[in-house]
Formats: sequence, structure tokens, C-alpha cells
Amino acid sequence: MGIMDIFAQLSASSQNSGGKPQWLIVGLGNPGMTYENTRHNAGFMTIDALAKEHNIEVRNMKFKGYCGEVMLGGQKCLLLKPNTYMNNSGESVVAAMQFYKLDIDHVIVVYDDISLDPGKLRIRRKGSDGGHNGIKSIIALTGSQDFSRIKVGVGKKPHKDYNLADWVLSKFKKDEMPLMEDACKNACAALELMVQDKTDAAMNKFNA
Repeated sequence: MGIMDIFAQLSASSQNSGGKPQWLIVGLGNPGMTYENTRHNAGFMTIDALAKEHNIEVRNMKFKGYCGEVMLGGQKCLLLKPNTYMNNSGESVVAAMQFYKLDIDHVIVVYDDISLDPGKLRIRRKGSDGGHNGIKSIIALTGSQDFSRIKVGVGKKPHKDYNLADWVLSKFKKDEMPLMEDACKNACAALELMVQDKTDAAMNKFNA
């Protein structure tokens, strides 16, 4: 690598670290101690894992949520945990998008999926809400389904008559937590690929 290439890389890194975020990474969940380690908070858990991995904090209250910035794969990213409760997640997402003038194709949402076993991931470039109220809110307020998402498996209901709200607001069992920790770790690795426009590679590596 020549000296000019090195200078170019340093310049690009400086611009990325000093400018506005290029990506918005949203983890869905419900705020408060009551909801910690519940199935519906798999998105929050992933953001927390990413923050811990990069030794940053996601505590700045802005855009109706808690946020923090991180350099990921050479890209400056805004991490966001909406504080609106799940059903109004779109309010927080739209506020951040509008402030930074981010397009929908630079938004990635991480959330729980009851159709996947605990610890499994499924990455998609776009799609419907699939009955998930947080995604439904984001689609309604952005007017688009064209954002990438990482679905984190939290397990299906114990039986078909089990109340869905009770299930997603239930806490993970002790033997499920290691699986969820692995899932969050893999989701963090997938995010690093996705912000480098390597979504296909992330899908090939991590999709269940």
C-alpha cells in the first residue's frame, strides 16, 4: 500500500468519525426494568451487546429513545433503543431519520421473532410486518417496507392457545439465556457486515 493510499484511508476514517451517522441501527423493545430479558426485548439486548462490545454507552435521550454512536465496519452508526414502547416504535425511528436525513435503505432494525427457535437469526433486506407491532409502526410512519432487518428467534408459544402478549412479555428461561447471548453476538457480527453493504454475506453466514 502506497503512502497516498494510507492518507486516503485516514482521511475517509476522519470524515466518517466526525460527520453525521451513515446508518441507523434500531433495536426494538420496551423500556424499564420490568421488561428486561423478556422475549420482546431481543432488539434491546442486541444493542446492549453491541455497545458492550465496543465499550460505548447508549444512554443519550434523544429522538424519543436512548441512543449512542459507534464506528462499525468503518461506518459511523447511530444506535437507537426507542423509548416509546413497542407499538409506537416508528415515532422514534422517523425522528432520527428526519434529523440526520437518512434514507430508509440505511436503516437496520433488530427485533424478536417467535417463529424462530431461541438463538436463531434470520436476516432480510425488506418485508412485511409479519404481525409484529413494532415493525408495523415503523412501516406505517416511514411509508416503506424497504429497510433491512435482523430477526432474533425467541421461540414459539408453548401451545396455540397461549396468549401471545403474555408469551412475548415473558422472561427467557435460564437455559435459553446462553442461546440468546450467542444470538446477540452473531447479530452484532451481522450488523458489521451489513453496514459495509455485505448483507448477502451476513445472510449466508447467519441465516437459520
